[in-house]
Amino acid sequence: MADESINDDDDVVEMDEEDESGSDMQDDADTNVEKKAYLPGQPLKENEELVCDESAYIMYHQAQTGAPCLSFDILRDNLGEAREQFPMTCYMVSGTQAERGKTNHVLIMKMSNLTKTQKSQDDNDDDESESEDEDELPELEIAIVKHSSGSVNRIRCTLLGEKPVAASWSEKGKVHIWDLSRPLHAVNDSQIMSTYTRNEESPPPIFTFSGHQVEGFAVDWCKTMIGRLATGDCKKNIHIWNPREGGTWTVDQRPYTGHTSSVEDIQWSPNEANVFASCSVDKSIRIWDARADPHKACMLTAQEAHDRDINVIHWNRNEPFILSGGDDGVLKVWDLRQFQHGKPAASFKHHLESITSVEWHPSDSSVFAACGSDDQLTIWDLAVEKDTEASSGSQLEPDVPPQLLFIHQGQTDIKELHWHPQLTGIIISTALSGFNVFRTISV
Repeated sequence: MADESINDDDDVVEMDEEDESGSDMQDDADTNVEKKAYLPGQPLKENEELVCDESAYIMYHQAQTGAPCLSFDILRDNLGEAREQFPMTCYMVSGTQAERGKTNHVLIMKMSNLTKTQKSQDDNDDDESESEDEDELPELEIAIVKHSSGSVNRIRCTLLGEKPVAASWSEKGKVHIWDLSRPLHAVNDSQIMSTYTRNEESPPPIFTFSGHQVEGFAVDWCKTMIGRLATGDCKKNIHIWNPREGGTWTVDQRPYTGHTSSVEDIQWSPNEANVFASCSVDKSIRIWDARADPHKACMLTAQEAHDRDINVIHWNRNEPFILSGGDDGVLKVWDLRQFQHGKPAASFKHHLESITSVEWHPSDSSVFAACGSDDQLTIWDLAVEKDTEASSGSQLEPDVPPQLLFIHQGQTDIKELHWHPQLTGIIISTALSGFNVFRTISV
């Protein structure tokens, strides 16, 4: 319901990465100050300030990495699926955007002992099912790999059998493939980490492609064909990579062309090994068939899909939907069964600035999250409909879409978000101000 979602709409307070989330949060229950919901863009009155309502979060933690990491991906682990028990552990790979003259890195990260923000009435101190370390602080282990070709524009990971690998887009126009096995072992074993650090280990990339010649941002691993990759650059070209024996790749030198400007994002179909989608500064979304010759591969096009540059897309895993976000601040849902008509199945205008990341929930096909340059991260549910009877005659209902469940704030210039595929309801987001790891009461 919309009124409940706005009660969840809170700013988050600054905290150290190893502080428990609730330690610095203002306890409104101990004050007589009236609590009010806040919508981004509303002016604050004199002496008003935003505080975090910790009851809106099941879990919330922050982390800092030094140089900002504006792109990251989640590494799958063998700790189990659909995990809900606290404390939690997660693994990530990210890339830095350091100041000029400073070395950039690929970071392999392990966040552990991620505890609940607020214990429920049913959580007893003597509950043996919970870890004895639950009251300890969260921990962050990082193994670094030198990224010699400048900043990491975007990074995505996958598993080649049991080997974790990542593809990083460099600002210098190269795409590198990294074997993450050694640094991942380091974050899991203190003795290996000691050796790794002492010897200043930095595994080189196992493969590099320089054929784009200019930088880019679009990159995605195929979900149904192990090791297959697609990359797109700022001069409209898309290249398909196919794995071959010996741990290397064959990259088709013939680019897939169709866009007339920079390719901003690429998404492989979750179900078909030869179908992928792309979006561009030219305001179009295109669907491609990788089996066709590159100049004939574009099957479907939605021209003028947004009023301005389209920055990001994401393909629903269970339904024929693609989600898009652009510089116009609009979120659109496209039904591929009606794609040729060029009209979205749904459109939402809430964000005040450019959309920087969108992603469907890994298991709930109607839920998605988005974030933007307006410092908002929003969670939506397409299954929610406006209750016309409850809202008729009400003057207090906020002017927001009923599908908007939650607004998370507190980060500066949010660049990317991902739902954790194995931790139920957990979202991780990165911004200039660092990482947030949280789960809301809404999902």
